[in-house]
Amino acid sequence: MSRLAITTLQTADSGFEVAFTQLLERNQGEDPDVSTIVHDIIAAVRKHGDQALLEYSQQLDQSPANTAAELEISAERLKAAFKVVDEDRRCALQAAAERVRSYHQHQQTDSWEYEEADGTLLGQRVTPLERVGLYVPGGKAAYPSSVLMSALPAKVAGVQELIMTVPMPGGEVNDMVLAAAHIAGVDRVFAVGGAQAVAAMAYGTDTVPRVDKIVGPGNIYVATAKRMVFGQVDIDMIAGPSEIAVVCDGQTQPDWVAMDLFSQAEHDELSQSMLLTPDAAFAKRVQAAMEKLLDGQPRRDIIRASLESRGAIIVTRDMDETMALVNRIAPEHLELSVEDPRAWVEQVKHAGAIFMGRYTAEALGDYCAGPSHVLPTAGTARFSSPLGVYDFQKRSSLIMCSADGADTLGRTASVLAHGEGLTAHANSAEYRIKG
Repeated sequence: MSRLAITTLQTADSGFEVAFTQLLERNQGEDPDVSTIVHDIIAAVRKHGDQALLEYSQQLDQSPANTAAELEISAERLKAAFKVVDEDRRCALQAAAERVRSYHQHQQTDSWEYEEADGTLLGQRVTPLERVGLYVPGGKAAYPSSVLMSALPAKVAGVQELIMTVPMPGGEVNDMVLAAAHIAGVDRVFAVGGAQAVAAMAYGTDTVPRVDKIVGPGNIYVATAKRMVFGQVDIDMIAGPSEIAVVCDGQTQPDWVAMDLFSQAEHDELSQSMLLTPDAAFAKRVQAAMEKLLDGQPRRDIIRASLESRGAIIVTRDMDETMALVNRIAPEHLELSVEDPRAWVEQVKHAGAIFMGRYTAEALGDYCAGPSHVLPTAGTARFSSPLGVYDFQKRSSLIMCSADGADTLGRTASVLAHGEGLTAHANSAEYRIKG
């Protein structure tokens, strides 16, 4: 058993507020060096297209491709990966896909309209985006689950063409990622990663088509690139390192809670895992469980680095105070590991996904529960939502005036237009007024 130097805070301590604020601020700020690098990559891909895309892929990902066209992975290769994947894994991917697809079908919204008494028609037309770019992370780990969680909501929404990019360092292919793309119905796949992939999808090259929106998580270079191309294309969000906040009343098995904290810490060293509990003795049992279990984890070095630099155990005065802190954190993942989660969930104002009850491990949401695991991070759950069907749809307002409606609305519009000093606006409305 090795000692784990995780930050422990008590809300009753005089220095708590300062320490807690610092804990939440660790996600803030941009790296100017990264911004400069990403800016140069985007500019090069925008100017030189395939040539720059290929050179960056060779330089940064050690791609074996000799031409940009060789970066594309054929539909036949995706199908072959699906067939070669171990049967248990293939079945698990298919089961997860069915659950994700089923969940998101409930999010579908239809166009609507209504007619007023004078015959004026108002409404909203809902249409899918035509082409969407999906970035799938690679490098430290492969994420076939991210393929399903991003591609299937898009397909349910009716997106016509889905373009996927995934880094494959050294040309190393992950068959589960390709199999997931096949299952999800991804239309075209390119072995390209990093800022160059984002730039290619945002501006288009001879090989990679320009998309309308880019979704999917990635490292700091990908996140920075998405921020820079926003406006040229839409994006889902600027995703930061993974986070989990576990709220526990002290009655859950300490080993369960410890492993739930590990499950996010193992993503990378910048992930943040926090336990909030009013039971000080339980907090100590969870720390002891983490120290007992850590050495048995293959990614123990990453877990330790994450927990010691960004993790925390917070002992509160009571559950009401605990929930108030949760809303300040606005976590990506929130576990309510308590006796009556339905009662406490009413106090949650901000969270990306809420896992309710002792048996609901966050890991189930990462893979197969149904909702997309692409979630707002770094406190952005205050104003953002999980990736869903609605992210792949546009809404157009419908307005059709009858003669009577044009008369009624025209009189109101005329007064307001004159009030704003926009005479042509007023005249345009007045031409339709009767008499």
